[in-house]
Order: sequence, then structure tokens, then C-alpha cells
Amino acid sequence: MALRMMKYAMPEQDPKVRAHNFDEVALGYDEETAIAEASRCLTCPNPRCIKGCPVQVDIPGFIAKMKTGDFAEAIKVIKKSNALPAVCGRVCPQEHQCEKYCVMGIKGEPVGIGRLERFAADYDLASGNETKPIEYAADASKVTVVGSGPAGLSAAGELARRGYKVTIFEALHKAGGVLSYGIPEFRLPKEKVVQVEIENLKKLGVKIALNTVIGKLYTIDELIDEEGFGAVFVATGAGLPSFMHIPGENLNGVYSANEFLTRCNLMKAYRFPTYQTPIKAGKVVAVVGGGNVAMDAARTSLRLGAEQVYIVYRRSEKELPARLEEIQHAKAEGIDFKLLVNPVEVIGDDSGNVKQLRCIKMQLGEPDASGRRRPVPIENSEFNIDVDTVIIAIGQGPNPLVQSTTPDMQTNKRGNIMADDSTGKTTKPGVFAGGDIVTGAATVILAMGAGKKAAEAIDKYLKNKKH
Repeated sequence: MALRMMKYAMPEQDPKVRAHNFDEVALGYDEETAIAEASRCLTCPNPRCIKGCPVQVDIPGFIAKMKTGDFAEAIKVIKKSNALPAVCGRVCPQEHQCEKYCVMGIKGEPVGIGRLERFAADYDLASGNETKPIEYAADASKVTVVGSGPAGLSAAGELARRGYKVTIFEALHKAGGVLSYGIPEFRLPKEKVVQVEIENLKKLGVKIALNTVIGKLYTIDELIDEEGFGAVFVATGAGLPSFMHIPGENLNGVYSANEFLTRCNLMKAYRFPTYQTPIKAGKVVAVVGGGNVAMDAARTSLRLGAEQVYIVYRRSEKELPARLEEIQHAKAEGIDFKLLVNPVEVIGDDSGNVKQLRCIKMQLGEPDASGRRRPVPIENSEFNIDVDTVIIAIGQGPNPLVQSTTPDMQTNKRGNIMADDSTGKTTKPGVFAGGDIVTGAATVILAMGAGKKAAEAIDKYLKNKKH
């Protein structure tokens, strides 16, 4: 039988139906399709796919198990390297990582590595397998992790498996970081996936202290000097929203994407009035930005009842930073893309509510520092869009609290912690950092990779300290 060159399609909710609910869009493979997709793997003698994985999953190893239908063994292979497989199988940009290097992609489509990882993880979650707690040595060292997002969870899991007693301090009332407050339910189910993965870490022996703001309740120095933690891993993410600093951004009906998505995802505004979190999505919404967060905000607005949703982005479709899958989903659901357009003012009515978004048309000039062609305004091309809600999704920066209370830990001009790429070491002995607090807003799997590297470095640091 000839080798199939194209991926097996991912079953999905109908776009016209899903645009009005918060159920997961992608439905997942069944067993037969998972085995068929796994069978597309060529089992390369020198597999290139692993080098594209920030946490170094043995991809050929787990796919070999999938081919024979041994899903229980497949997930064991994945979990040796990846603490959150059900999460990664859903939200990782595999097309830019492992699948980018798949040999099958040369003449056809790469193997659906992410889809297979999701299947194996979901199979494991459905099987009810209990995570076995770790038996800690009497003299096991204590390590603290600040922040329970992907970097923090990955580091905590790796450290626990290496025999360290780990405590995570989380500022919010729920663990998960961006997995809980940022990524919508229809992409990443919270109770079914995120909280189950977190509970599995807790079963290993990881402790999670919620509503605990480091920099207020404890400083980093106090954690080391007074609370007895041998090392600290800072993984506080990038939760500080960026704005455009244009007139009218303080009008009623202007949100940062961070606030909008946090209200909806973490505080369950989409279940109002069961959860009493108010949110005004509006009837006509403009989302400014072109990344995954912008797509999430736009698609969430639609599900909250918006009749018209625009993506306003200053470059062309080719430069959109969002995943292709998210762009395609947004288009299928009816999101209107206004490209090569940049807002210059938010216009309000006499009551201080958003009435219009004034924009200017753009054209692409020479490449800038990012390698993308720089958008240049076209003179006298301003026009207005009638909207009642504007959501700014142009990026997030680091919350400065931990850095400002740790004066001997060096930061860069943007306020990100300076840390070694391969170890996460900061300029403060015993303190490591990784994820978005170091790199700026990036992907879940890159943050997890940083957490894993830091855990390995912390292990070496503490062992050297003992001897």
C-alpha cells in the first residue's frame, strides 16, 4: 500500500456551531485514526524531529508504540520528558518545532506529532491511571518555584522526580498561569486537562500555595535565608499588558487582552450569571494585534455574543504571528481581518463609551530588526470603523514585583530577568529563572523547555553545594 502523504484530518466542531459555544473545537483522533497517522512515520535512523522539541521528547519512540496500539507505553515514553503532554498536544506550535523537521514534510505533510501526543495523553487521562507519589529522602533539599505557569510546572515536575521537595508559590487563586487565565476553554479545557495535569504534579508530592504574592509576602532573600529553600526558580511569566498609547485608550469599552481573557477564562465570565464576573463583549468588537492572543480574544468575543468581530493588524497576512491553525479557525468562524491597518485613536461618545476606532492604512517597507518588513503609514488614508469594544492584544511584559524586591538580580532594559539560556542561572546565586519572565511572551513549550533546563541546573547546583 502506498504511503499516505497527507495528515489524517482532525475532527472538529462545525464552525457555525462552535462560534456560539465554549466547547473544545478540536475533537481528537479515535484509536483507528491515531494508529493510521502514527503509521505514516518513517522511523528515520537519524530522526530530526527530536531536535525541534524544546523538551526533547523521544518522538520516534512514542510513535513506534502508537503504531502497534500500545498507547499506555506511548504515554510513558512522552512523560519521561514532558510533564504536561495533554496541554502540549493542544497548544504547542508543532509546525514550527518538531513537525518542521519531519522528513515526511519534504514531499507531503509531516506526521501529526502534536495530534498523536494529544491522543496518547487523553487516552492516559481517560484510563484513570493514578500518579504514584515520590518517596523523598529524609534529608531531601527544598526548592521553591515562583509562578505556576508552564515553566514553573515543568520545573516542579522535573525537580520532584529528582527527589526534591518542591513548593510552588502562585499569586492567583488558581494554578496554571497562562494555561488557566490566558488560553480559552475552547482551545484548552481547564477542568478536563489543565487541572488534571496539575493534580498529577501534586500527587508526585509538589505543594502549591495559592494567593501567595512573592515580593509582598516573602522576598526571594527571605525564601532562601529564612524559609530554608536551597534554590529558587522564578517563573512569573509576562502578565503585564502593553498598550498603544493613542488617544481614547481610557474610554469605557477598551480592554487589554490580558484583562479580557482573564475575566473570561480564570474568572469564568462566560458562565455568567453562574459565575458573577461581569464582562461586556459588545456587539461590534475590534481586536488590535495579530498573534495567538489576538485570535483568542476575537474568538472569545464571538462566543460572548458579538455580532461582528474584526482583527486589526498593521502588517499583511503573511506576517501574522499567530499559528496558521488559529488563523484558519478564526476565519472559518467569521472573524473579519482588516490587514495593513493601524489604529491611531479610539473615539468615544458623550458618555465616555467607545464609538469608533480611527485607523490609518499601512504599506510594507524595508525589513526591521525582527526580519519582517516594517509597516509604514500611508498619508491621508485615515478612516473610521464603527465599534463599541476595542481589545488591545499587542503583547505583554514582565510584572516588576519580584525584580524590584531582589536588587542583586540583574534585569534588562525591558525589565526581564537576565538568565543563562542553557541553565536559567541569574546573577543572584541560588536563583534561576525561565519562561516568559526571561524571554518575553513566547510559547508554552519553550517555557516548559526553560523549566526543564533550569531543574537540571538546580539539581547540579544543590549537589555541588552538598559536597
